[in-house]
Amino acid sequence: MYARVERALDMIRPAIRMDGGEVELISVEDGVARVRMVGACGGCPMSTMTLKMGIERAIRQQVPEVRAVEAV
Repeated sequence: MYARVERALDMIRPAIRMDGGEVELISVEDGVARVRMVGACGGCPMSTMTLKMGIERAIRQQVPEVRAVEAV
């Protein structure tokens, strides 16, 4: 499942990088993907919106077994 989540992230990383950010996959356990927002995304007040509306949605479309995405 980790590899599938990583592939889903690869699909949205170009958009995140355009804004100077990056997302790193830390772990996938019990249906929860844990990611770290770095670069411009690390301190951005909109990173929570990006995480839930963009990253989580993209991951859940590609990997339905993932029920949540959390920032660490």
